[in-house]
Amino acid sequence: MLVLAKDMRIESETETAGRRRVMAVLARSERVDIDKQIGAIEALPRGRNVRPVQIGLVMLRGRIAGIGAPFNLGEATVTRAVVRLPTGETGFSYVFGRDEEKANRAALVDALWQCPKWRATVESEIIAPLAQMLRRKDAVAAAETAATRVDFFTLVRGED
Repeated sequence: MLVLAKDMRIESETETAGRRRVMAVLARSERVDIDKQIGAIEALPRGRNVRPVQIGLVMLRGRIAGIGAPFNLGEATVTRAVVRLPTGETGFSYVFGRDEEKANRAALVDALWQCPKWRATVESEIIAPLAQMLRRKDAVAAAETAATRVDFFTLVRGED
């Protein structure tokens, strides 16, 4: 199945899934880690902001047990950036919080990932190392959680 993107080009579902994966890694990563990976790449093209970085609020919605009626949980601050490369690719990002630089970097990486010339470099030099860092952090958190786990059991008394 093909999806018509906002810039009126056709992209496949696999490309859309790939962009989702890339943006998920960037959203969970720290800005210093993203900057470190981007800084390691030489001759990276400069993107320009299509519009100024914007900070706003979004409403978070929830459901009881994941299946109940939706309700408004609260608001969260979100920063949005849109970056266009000289070759025409446009990258978008939305990140929680007020970190304008992280939003700009994530939008730049999204634009670079869309460019066939840069996709392999972005995957190997930025996304793969960031994903590995996230897996390590998740493993540490899981180990810390497992260390505090309590197993409850019940002893049955034999009263006649």
